[in-house]
Amino acid sequence: MDQTRLLAAAVADLIDDGDLLLLAGDLGAGKTAFTQGLAAALGVDAAVTSPTFTLANRYEGRLVVNHLDVYRLEDLVEARDLAIPELLEQGVTLIEWGQMILPALPAERLDVSITFGDGDDDRHIELRAVGTDWVSRVGALRAAAQTWALQQRVGR
Repeated sequence: MDQTRLLAAAVADLIDDGDLLLLAGDLGAGKTAFTQGLAAALGVDAAVTSPTFTLANRYEGRLVVNHLDVYRLEDLVEARDLAIPELLEQGVTLIEWGQMILPALPAERLDVSITFGDGDDDRHIELRAVGTDWVSRVGALRAAAQTWALQQRVGR
């Protein structure tokens, strides 16, 4: 999970006010760990926990970090009640299980898919830019991911 947090910290350097990140992956794969790493890199001092039962947490840092978990939502009407457009007006918003409510979300986002690897602590993380704003940052996103990957090889 530490590597997941470190990659998120590298991505945090590219975050702009109003950004949306959708976090997908199996239960326990590291969606909250990714959020923890990004929030820490954005100066959040509070403990970042999964909002599975509260649905949404808000943290103050260099940017506001809105952390949502929509796993328990039953339909898109409930998703619309979360006022996601208003959340996107300030800070960065990360939504765990966001693929479940895609029709209720803007098209401009970074998709983060985290899956289990072969070992207990191994993860595969895929970053996919969606929309012109994130596509314009793909070069910087690749550079951040390559720097992170190089640090992982050197650190072993």
